[in-house]
Amino acid sequence: MKTHIITAAAVFFASAASAGAGDLKPDRGHSIDLGPVSGAAYYTVEKDGLKVVATIAGGETATPVRFVSTLSDGQSVTIAVPALEGGETRELTFRRDGDHMVFEDGRDLRASLTD
Repeated sequence: MKTHIITAAAVFFASAASAGAGDLKPDRGHSIDLGPVSGAAYYTVEKDGLKVVATIAGGETATPVRFVSTLSDGQSVTIAVPALEGGETRELTFRRDGDHMVFEDGRDLRASLTD
């Protein structure tokens, strides 16, 4: 059953853009690549704000996790995957800017800071 859901999501989000930075369009998918974790996200326009839905999993056999957040103008939500030993934390931030949803993937640079 999980394989069918993940396969259906992959087909639905086949037109999604790869990770980077830019604007999302309402009801259009965006692929998420956070190293060992991947998935897809989209947003819809709701009366209370822009609703972001992101589903990620650590492989086909892992249980998917869904994040849902409704953002007002200026708000953001970040999905982060902790670093494996010797690696870097991977992050993806969804930020509402007026009537637009902006995504930004970036590295968590706190580990590289020194006192």
